[in-house]
Amino acid sequence: MLQNSMHRQVLLLATAQALFQTNSVMVMTVGGLAGALIAPSPELATLPIAAMFLGTAATTIPASTWMARVGRRTGFVAGAGLGVLAGVLAALGLFMGSLWLLSAGTFLVGAYQAFAQFYRFAAGEVADEAFRPRAISLVLAGGVVAAILGPLVGRWGGPLLQPAYVGSFLLLSVVSLVATGLLMALKVPPPPATAGHAGRPLLEIVRQPGYLVALFGAATGYGVMIMAMTATPLAMVHHQHHLGDATMVIQMHVLGMFVPSFFTGSLIARFGVLRIMLSGVALLGGHVLISLTGTAFHSFAGALVLLGIGWNFLYIGGTTLLTTTYTAAEKGKAQATNDMTIFVVGLLGSLAAAPLLQLLGWQGLNLILLPWLAVAAVALSGFGIVRARLATR
Repeated sequence: MLQNSMHRQVLLLATAQALFQTNSVMVMTVGGLAGALIAPSPELATLPIAAMFLGTAATTIPASTWMARVGRRTGFVAGAGLGVLAGVLAALGLFMGSLWLLSAGTFLVGAYQAFAQFYRFAAGEVADEAFRPRAISLVLAGGVVAAILGPLVGRWGGPLLQPAYVGSFLLLSVVSLVATGLLMALKVPPPPATAGHAGRPLLEIVRQPGYLVALFGAATGYGVMIMAMTATPLAMVHHQHHLGDATMVIQMHVLGMFVPSFFTGSLIARFGVLRIMLSGVALLGGHVLISLTGTAFHSFAGALVLLGIGWNFLYIGGTTLLTTTYTAAEKGKAQATNDMTIFVVGLLGSLAAAPLLQLLGWQGLNLILLPWLAVAAVALSGFGIVRARLATR
């Protein structure tokens, strides 16, 4: 009975993840295009996407702190409620031709994302130790639905109302409303008693090699993925591809992000988390190499699929490794610091995407990612060597 309840809660979180990620992917698909319609200059076209990541970075720590007091369900429901407001505000911004109001709406989508990023940690809290890696993977696998629905919501809503994309953001509100009702049924057990203390100081937790490697790996996957993904629709339209082509590439990319989640946890259990994370770095390197083959549809599609799989391996691997570095009393600050840092990196990547695309072009933008990936490979390999030596003593 307990196991059945555990599986039901993981399924509920996976469904909530699918709904949240549908909104996030929709913003990634049309946010830059919507911004370009009203931005005073091309360099500001991706400001709505950057605002989403700013919202996540700014809200992550307050969200984690508040949920530590009121519980996961209350926090998750409140986050989805912010998504309802976000869609209305963004649609109003487009209707009024205000880039700043549109960006305020996507900022609230980011705040929703700040709460939703803890779904995967909640999955670890409702699962037993043996099921935990698979539970995290299965929750992130909810993004498979988002891979199909997110770009379609953006595309269907685009011409639904005028100005373009107003309908897309109103549909975002509808999806968020459904998620709000769904999350009311969530039951996450309270954390174990911590004997009145908050664990180790944050700096002591963060300075652990395992924590740093987990954070750097996940941040690398997220930063590289966001920069390339944000630039893709703009680059494809620039190279004479239609919105339908860009939508299909984003769908393939998001499928690459989340389909592997069905087996990433099993791969980690079999081969070890560091090997899977290193494989993620290699796949991101493959994305860069394919992007250098040209700007035809198949080049964009092939590169973006590898980009998604590489992100998956690094993000799930980093999350799994991170859970080994803190106690129950420390989880709030450890998780919040990790996610805030990751989304600051995502914010910087989304802000840099449009200017770098203007300056360097699609291939140049991807080429400058190689040094970052090389540092990540060295960090993961070095940590693996040190850990292996310590294990043999």
